[in-house]
Amino acid sequence: MKQRLLFVCLGNICRSPAAEGIMQRLVDERGLTDQFHIESAAIGPWHVGELPDSRMRRCGSRHGYDFSSRAQQLDSSFFGRFDLIIGMDHENIRAITAKARTEADRQKIRLMADYLRHHPAQPTIPDPYYGTERDFERVIELLEDACEGLLEELTQQ
Repeated sequence: MKQRLLFVCLGNICRSPAAEGIMQRLVDERGLTDQFHIESAAIGPWHVGELPDSRMRRCGSRHGYDFSSRAQQLDSSFFGRFDLIIGMDHENIRAITAKARTEADRQKIRLMADYLRHHPAQPTIPDPYYGTERDFERVIELLEDACEGLLEELTQQ
């Protein structure tokens, strides 16, 4: 049975589609594609149907990633479709938790930074939207670390 992962950020155009693309490449490279279903979603409706931010796609492309999923908005039904719902920061976690219907739903919620292995002092994956190119690069660096940590945890179970 596939492990179903959903990455969530505010608008689903920077951090969560990057996490989706990075995680997908990791599972593909390890021959685990048939064991995972990976998507991303937004807290809010602002960018539904849009591609990720062009700056994130550009940075991702330089690292060999394809960030091309279309933005979708999280709703309560997603808890039935996914095993883990992983937010990028504490505001995301609060918003995701508000959509949880049951304790079982709440048990599926995780903070992406909890999987960081090489950046232990980093409390969240910061939103690069209002930042510079370097901020987008930093997010990719953090997500590569966290996705490796997450995949390691999931494949050791």
